[in-house]
Amino acid sequence: MTHRDLPTPEFDWRLTSFEGARREQLRRWAQLPLEHTLLAIEEMQDIAQQLNAQDDDTSLKSEEPR
Repeated sequence: MTHRDLPTPEFDWRLTSFEGARREQLRRWAQLPLEHTLLAIEEMQDIAQQLNAQDDDTSLKSEEPR
């Protein structure tokens, strides 16, 4: 069997655009149970707060006189 003869899996090329990727992301998000959605939101909030604290630390260090 040559490479040309191998069956190719079906692929939805509409997902390769930014709009298609966003649609797929929203579709998957909507399928999550409410508990998982809330946990994900809380985790994203924690990460945002950690990144903000790191940014504050970095900006303070750059403002210190040398």
